Amino acid sequence: MKDIFSTATLHHTAGSPAPAKAAFSVLSEQDFANACNEIMAWEGYAPTPLVSLAGLAKQLGVARIDYKHEGPRFGLGSFKALGGSYAALRVLQRELSALLGRDVSLEDIRNGKHRDACAKITLVSATDGNHGRSLAWGCQRFGAPCRIYIHAEVSEGRAEAMRDLGADVIRIEGDYDESVVLAKTEAEENGWFVVSDTSWEGYTEPPRDVMAGYGVMTREVCETLADAPTHVFLQGGVGGLAASVAAGLRQFYKDNAPRVVIVEPDLAACLFDSAKAGKATTFAIAEETIMAGLSCGEPSEMAWEILSEEASDFLTIPDSIVAPTVRLLANAETGDDEVEAGESAVAGLAAVIAARQDPALSDTLGLDETSRVLLIGSEGVTDPAIYEAIMAGADHV
Repeated sequence: MKDIFSTATLHHTAGSPAPAKAAFSVLSEQDFANACNEIMAWEGYAPTPLVSLAGLAKQLGVARIDYKHEGPRFGLGSFKALGGSYAALRVLQRELSALLGRDVSLEDIRNGKHRDACAKITLVSATDGNHGRSLAWGCQRFGAPCRIYIHAEVSEGRAEAMRDLGADVIRIEGDYDESVVLAKTEAEENGWFVVSDTSWEGYTEPPRDVMAGYGVMTREVCETLADAPTHVFLQGGVGGLAASVAAGLRQFYKDNAPRVVIVEPDLAACLFDSAKAGKATTFAIAEETIMAGLSCGEPSEMAWEILSEEASDFLTIPDSIVAPTVRLLANAETGDDEVEAGESAVAGLAAVIAARQDPALSDTLGLDETSRVLLIGSEGVTDPAIYEAIMAGADHV
């Protein structure tokens, strides 16, 4: 394996796993079932591939590596297609039911029965790219106006993809967390509705719906695998993806659920710092990471409630191993199927490769020749220009 992985500095801190309560109460089995039943009825739904990286597993000395490739999801390039669009539909359902004084079904909104009424309900969110694209796609389908707030470092390619889906895109000079604040403030001032993948005090329903939507992905994994994974490496961000997958795996496998390892950029390690502090903690981002979708300084409170009980380990990785991992997958360097993955998608894989070069860290994580590792490849090529630069040899874009 390349020297870049053996010389990379990974930082580890242990979690404090507790009896699984939040995995059933914050996100219930019914929450996941409702989301699955709805999303699986959408036009264009198809399960995404679970790619076996058997060649890489052999090189690393583990039993299996399975990579859930979310690039093909609804043609939007990422797992976010499951969350933002479903949460938008649920917001519209709640608002239309209140306006009309009767229960409105998701099916009727999906089929355009209330399109004129939806046109008067503006949905907004902040994003690093993928969540905003999902929300814009959902709003376009359901007939609702959409405003997306992006920070200074979001690529123009990702901004243009949202505009192409009909969203008004507002770029600010600050970082992701500042775009969240502005989206919330302007929504309150104008009577718009925030559809966020992060929660805060008094704001829980849309983030819960976002995480419930991600449950489609976890169900597909569980119904495909013959045996439970021993480990799942989950990228951080605000924690919504990781918390949803951890909860879904716990509900499905119960006491046989895999060991949960959270992976973050060392430049945006809010969950790592939260684990060290024993409570949700904000991380001051001084420099943007190549893993744009994980550049988040403030964890979701709901997500942290789950992860504080489910996660056994928290890792940070340097940006230096991200582009090489993207190229490893794309070039099929280990004889496995080619996978076109985005920068945020490979965080877990990069961590596994680097950890297996370090016997002490492997021992700490319980990684050995019997390990069956599950990875969530959260995005495909969501910015072709960035992907092209990485494939041409760039390690920083």
